[in-house]
Amino acid sequence: MSEEIALLRHTQPGVALISPPPHHDIYSIEDLAQLIFDLKQVNGAEVSVKLVAEHGVGTVAAGVVKALADVVHISGANGGTGASPLSSIKHAGMPWELGLADTQAALIDNHLRARVRLRVDGGFMTGRHVMVAALMGADEFSFGTAAMIAEGCIMLRACHRDTCKPGIATQRPNLRANFTGTAEGVAAYFVYVAEEVRALLASLGLRSLDEAIGRVEHLRQRTVGDVRADSMDLTPLITAPADGAAPRRFVVSDPIQKPRSALGDRLRADAFRPIWDGAEVTLAYPIVNADRAIGAALGGAVALEFGERPPRGTATVRFVGSAGQSFGAFLTHGIELELVGEANDYVGKAMGGGRIVIMPPDDDAGEPVLAGNTCLYGATGGDLFVAGSAGERFGVRNSGATAVVEGTGDHCGEYMTGGTIVVLGSVGYNLGAGMTGGQAFVWDPDTLLMAHLNPALVEAERPDAESMEELRWLVERHHELTGSLRAKALLADWDTASDHFWHVLPIDRVRRIEESGAGRVGSSS
Repeated sequence: MSEEIALLRHTQPGVALISPPPHHDIYSIEDLAQLIFDLKQVNGAEVSVKLVAEHGVGTVAAGVVKALADVVHISGANGGTGASPLSSIKHAGMPWELGLADTQAALIDNHLRARVRLRVDGGFMTGRHVMVAALMGADEFSFGTAAMIAEGCIMLRACHRDTCKPGIATQRPNLRANFTGTAEGVAAYFVYVAEEVRALLASLGLRSLDEAIGRVEHLRQRTVGDVRADSMDLTPLITAPADGAAPRRFVVSDPIQKPRSALGDRLRADAFRPIWDGAEVTLAYPIVNADRAIGAALGGAVALEFGERPPRGTATVRFVGSAGQSFGAFLTHGIELELVGEANDYVGKAMGGGRIVIMPPDDDAGEPVLAGNTCLYGATGGDLFVAGSAGERFGVRNSGATAVVEGTGDHCGEYMTGGTIVVLGSVGYNLGAGMTGGQAFVWDPDTLLMAHLNPALVEAERPDAESMEELRWLVERHHELTGSLRAKALLADWDTASDHFWHVLPIDRVRRIEESGAGRVGSSS
C-alpha cells in the first residue's frame, strides 16, 4: 500500500488491510436504517444501496426503501474488470434483467416505487442495454467496464496485482505514468451511447427516456430458433403490473426520507455559532432513547467549515438520560459530549475528533454497562472515555481514536488499523481479530487474556517503560474526566496494577520493536 492510499485509509504504508476503515458491515435492515439515518443527519446525504441481482432481491429492496434509501442499485452478474477470481466473475449473482424485474415488481406491489430511484448495472455497453433497462423500470444506469475501456483499459484482468500496464489500477508511479486516458474520450463514448438511445426512443414513438421508464409492454420475447432458448418463458419479465395506474418510475421523494433528529438539530442551532465565533459555550439537555445520532448534525456543520482543522471555539454539551443509537456519530474537533446515563449501540461511530465521556449516575448500583455494541465503528480520531463496560465489537475498524473503557464483549479491536484502546476490565473472546494497526492495553488480573486473544495477527506482551507512561496518562485522564472508581483504585496502587497490564499489538509491530530492542542491546555491548 502506497503512502497516499495509506493516508486516505488511515493506516500504515505497506500493510495489507483485511477489512479497511471506515467501511461498515451491515447485517440487518435495522443496521442499514440506522446508518442511513446517521448519514442524513450529518450532511443531508442522498443514500444509494447496492444489491446483487438474485432470487428474492425484490423483497430486500422493499426493506431498503423502507429504511429510507433514496436509490436502490441492482448489480448484475456481468461486467467487472477481472480483479475477482474467475469463479466469482462467472457465478456471482444473476443477470441484471432478473434482479431488475423482481425489484420493480416488489416495489410496485408494496406501493414504494414512486419514491425511490432504481439504478442498474451489469456489463452495460450500448444504448440498447440502456433502453431495455429503462423499459423494465430502471431510472438510472451505471457503466463500469466500458467506461474504463474508453479511458485506456485493455482488460489485463490483473487489477488486484498492482501490475496494470495502462496505469489505471495501480499504485506504482512508473506504471501510472503510462496512463493516457482523457475525459474527451470517455465523453465521446457516452455521446454515441446517447445517440443510440435517442434513435431507439424515436423508433418506439417516445419523446424522452423518462417516458420509456417502466413501459415493459414495449418488450417482447424474441424467437431465435434454438429449441432450448425458445423454451424459456420470459413472460414474468415483460408483463405489465396488474394495477395499470400504479407508478412504474420515480416520481418524488417522500418527506419521511429526510428524517431529522429534533435534539440534534437543536444542538447544532445552539452550538455552531459560538464555535464559529471562537467562543467556549456550555450547554445541557435531557436525552432519551429516541434521540439518535446526537452530535452528528453539529459535527457535520463544523467539519464542512473547518475540515480536519480544529475550529476556533469549543462546545461542551452535557446530557442526562439514555442516549439512542449513534451517540456522538461523526463527531469532530471542538465538540465535547458528556453523558450521565447510558448509550445504545454505535457510540462514536465514524468520529474524527472531539471527545465523548460517559459516566454512571450517582445512584448507580455498580459494575455498570454504559455503552452498547460496535462503539467507535470506523472512527478516525477523537477520544472516548466510558466509566463502565461496553458491548461487542468495541473499536471495530478504529483507525485513530483513543478510548478507555472498563470492560468489553467479544471481538474488541476488530480490524483496527490505528488508535489506542485501554480496557480496565474483562474482555470477551476474539480480541484483536483482523487487527493490523493501533494498540490495546488490557488490565488482566485474572490472567484470562491469552485464552481470549486472536493470535492470527496480534500478540500480547508486557508494556515497556515508554508504553507504560502513555498508559498511566490515559488512566489518569480517564479518572479526571469520569471520576472512575476503578481508575482511582488502579492509580492508588499503580506498581501492583502495572504488573497485570498487557500490551496487545499487531505481530509485525511486535517484531519491529523486538528487532529495535535487539539492535540497542547489540550497540550498547
